[in-house]
Formats: sequence, structure tokens, C-alpha cells
Amino acid sequence: MTEHRAFFGDGEKTFAFPTRELIEELEHKTGQPIGALFRRFQNHDFSFSDLTEIIRLGLVGGGASPADADRLVKVYSIGRPLTESFLVALGIITALFLGTEENTDDDDFGFPQDEKWEAAATGDLAAAIRAAYADDAE
Repeated sequence: MTEHRAFFGDGEKTFAFPTRELIEELEHKTGQPIGALFRRFQNHDFSFSDLTEIIRLGLVGGGASPADADRLVKVYSIGRPLTESFLVALGIITALFLGTEENTDDDDFGFPQDEKWEAAATGDLAAAIRAAYADDAE
């Protein structure tokens, strides 16, 4: 299970999506397939409910009770600068797709995790694929 740890509200919290059902609940609550939701975050085209649902369900997946997760989101997302919630939610959904920075081992295809992070951040996946092929050719 890939976990993301971040400061949210009153301390550092663990966020995760350890089950298919939790990911499907996120899709249901946001009305978006998970890939489209990730793409919306990359394009900064997200809704407030996208932010709060990723955080709330990520807290539940990380071990918080549903009641505590709901309380934390209500207290620390509403009325605060949106950038605070955006950065937490972006970290959660990025970890769900790409793993965490601590995991820098090669994946099942021999592609270093840090290159995947860079490709996601820059949006230049083609360059990362070309680099991987160049490494194989050597």
C-alpha cells in the first residue's frame, strides 16, 4: 500500500487508498474516473469537492475513522486558503498514481521511480520514455 504523509489540520497525518472500493468511492463522490481526476489536478482544473473528498477518503484509508476524517476536513479545509488543501490533495493523488518519493527503486519495468515523478511534474512523458529506451540501447 502506498501511503502519503503530510501535515493537515492539527498534525501530520497518513493518507492512503488501500482498497479498490475506496478508489471507487472517490470516483463516485467526485463524479470523475480516477485518471480524469488526476489529470484535472495536473491541469489545475479541480473543484473544491475534489479537494475535500481526496483528503477525507485518504484519511479514512490512512486509518482515521470516517467521523474524524469528516471533522478534520470541515475544520481545516473550509475557510482556509485553497492552496493548503490543494497541496495536500495533490500529494495524495500523486502518491496513488506514482508512489512516494521514498520509493526510488525501479518499478517492474526497470523504470526508475524518480524519472516517473519528473515526467509527471513536467508533463513530458515522451522525454522520459525516450530516455528509458536510450538507457536500454547502451
